[in-house]
Amino acid sequence: MLLVPFLVISQSNSEYTVIENGMMTVNPKYIAEFEAGVAAHNNKYHTDGMYGSRIYQINNGTNIGKYLWVMGPIPWSAFDERPQLEGHEDDWNKNIEPYTIAGGDQIYWRFYPDLSNFPKDFTIKNVMIDMYDVKRFKKQEALVLINKVKKVMREKYPEDSYGIYYNEFPNENDGRDLGFVSFYQNSSWLSKLEGFPKNYDAVYGKGSFDKFLIEWEEVTNGKQTELWTFREDLSGISGDIKGTSSKYQGKN
Repeated sequence: MLLVPFLVISQSNSEYTVIENGMMTVNPKYIAEFEAGVAAHNNKYHTDGMYGSRIYQINNGTNIGKYLWVMGPIPWSAFDERPQLEGHEDDWNKNIEPYTIAGGDQIYWRFYPDLSNFPKDFTIKNVMIDMYDVKRFKKQEALVLINKVKKVMREKYPEDSYGIYYNEFPNENDGRDLGFVSFYQNSSWLSKLEGFPKNYDAVYGKGSFDKFLIEWEEVTNGKQTELWTFREDLSGISGDIKGTSSKYQGKN
């Protein structure tokens, strides 16, 4: 996807924002050429503002080794206003496209800031994306349950940064409907996940997590998880993210 949530722009704006994720499969013979082309392209055409881009590499699962080109968050209206920079398309077609093979994909994820949490400034390093297959017509029920998760996260994991996203154009077959995107610095963070059931019960009462699982099963078919690494060397902008917690607002 996923990924990647970032500057929370214009919260007072009634128009919601999306993340554009372009998955690229590279010909193994031309990885060096592809990376050189992507780095040069992004440093020339995608270095600032809402049109800045970040590159991630997938480390596990069926998409292992693939690259993610990520832009946003950006309102839909801004896609019509995207600058038509001279040479942009030619550069992509000449220096990137020839080194890719079949197996790419494009997803637009709607960002839900009210269900997300970015309590402090941080620099992106590693990302975990849990993608859930939501049953037909069960989107709203799933988001209600995610709101319960939000309460646990903010009380028991107040320093964790994560974003919630929903696929704007879901595919009935691939199971990538709802995205829970977590950011972490060290792999030891992954072991913290084992304590979530206990913390859920601590917030809502004994047996609450078991009830949550029953409710969650009623609205989803399963999930898939990917681990991504941020490739700043290939990106047009840095991995620096500003927190949105009130105690951090006002910082430059």
